[in-house]
Amino acid sequence: MTPRGSEARRGALTGTRGTDAVRGGGPTLREAPGATLWRVRGGALPLTRPLVMGVINLTPDSFSDGGRYRDAAHALEVAEAMAAAGAGIIDVGGESTRPGARRVSTAEELDRVLGFVEAASGRFPTPLSIDTRKADVARAAFTAGVAVVNDVSGLAHDPGMAKVVAEVGAGVVLMHMRGEPVDMADQATYVDVVAAVVSELGQALARARDAGIAEEAIVLDPGIGFAKTTGHSLELLANLEPIRR
Repeated sequence: MTPRGSEARRGALTGTRGTDAVRGGGPTLREAPGATLWRVRGGALPLTRPLVMGVINLTPDSFSDGGRYRDAAHALEVAEAMAAAGAGIIDVGGESTRPGARRVSTAEELDRVLGFVEAASGRFPTPLSIDTRKADVARAAFTAGVAVVNDVSGLAHDPGMAKVVAEVGAGVVLMHMRGEPVDMADQATYVDVVAAVVSELGQALARARDAGIAEEAIVLDPGIGFAKTTGHSLELLANLEPIRR
C-alpha cells in the first residue's frame, strides 16, 4: 500500500489508550515528532515504519481464514493478540472477495461485523479498518468506532462511499480491481499491467478527490491477485515507483 500526500510538518500522531478519540473509549491519536502521516478518522498514523495490517475475516468463505472464527468473541481474542504483537491497524471484513465469491447483502455483512467492531473499539489501542464496498456498512462501522475504510473497488462499487468517507474524515484504502470477485479472473488481460494499474488507480484517486477526501487520507493498493495473474502481481511488486508517483 502506498500513502498519498506530501511530507507532513505538523508531526505524527500515535495510537494510545484513551477516551477522546474516534469513539468514546477508542484509541487516542496524539502528536509525536514529525513523519509522513496517514490521516484517519480521529487523527493520523505515522508512517516512520511499515504498518502491519492484521486481518479478521468474519466470513465462511474467505480464502485465508474463512470460517476460522467461531464467533465475535473468538475473533476479538485473535484481534487482541494481533494488537499485542504490534499490528499497526486491524482490518475486519464481512464479505469475501476471493475469486468466485458471491455477493452478500448489506444486512448480512453488518450482522457479521458490527458486533465485533463495537466490542473491539476501545478494547485495544490499535485503530480499526472496515473492509467493505458498501457505503451503508462503512457508515455504521464509523459510528461504531472504525477509523479507515478499505475498499477493494477503489470507490467504484457504491457511488455513496466516497461521500461517506469524506463526511467523517476517515482514512481510505483504494485498491485496484477489475470487475467483481465472481468474474475478476477473466479480466486479467493487460498489454502493460503497470501502466494499466497506474491509470485505473488514477481514476480511483480522482473519485476520492472529487468527493473532498484529502490526499493525506488516501492509501493506494495495487491489488495483488485481484484481476491479476501471478506474473502480473510480481511485475507490480517490482515496479511500485510509477504507482507512488
